[in-house]
This record gives sequence, C-alpha cells and structure tokens, in this order.
Amino acid sequence: MRMSFIKPNNAWRNAFIAVALIAGGLSAKAAPQVGDPAPDFRLQASDGKEYTLSQFKGKRPVVIAFFPKAFTGG
Repeated sequence: MRMSFIKPNNAWRNAFIAVALIAGGLSAKAAPQVGDPAPDFRLQASDGKEYTLSQFKGKRPVVIAFFPKAFTGG
C-alpha cells in the first residue's frame, strides 16, 4: 500500500468524515472500554480508494493520524 499525504483541500473534509463515521457508529452502542476491539469503519485514503478497518485485521497495524495544522500557515 502506497502511503501519501492528504491533499490540503481535502484534509478537513476527510478528518470530519472519519470522526462522523466513528462517532455515528458508536452513538447507538455503549461506549467502548479499554481493550475492546475497534468498530469496523470505512474511510477514503489519499490514493482515492476506500478502505475498511476489517480489510487489515490480522494483516498489518492500522494508524489513523490527524494533523489539524498540517498544510496551513499557522
């Protein structure tokens, strides 16, 4: 899988979508506890493809990074 940076104009949109998907998936359920498995979710990567967390289960570590000041002047 090729790693690349999110385009600046899509960074806030992608971060918002990620938070909305995660929060929306958890809102109807009890709050997760330490040690609980992460819920499955789908995100669009910087390569334009969509990936789900379950695609990587048992294959490789998954890191979701959010850099709110990346690609900004401040």
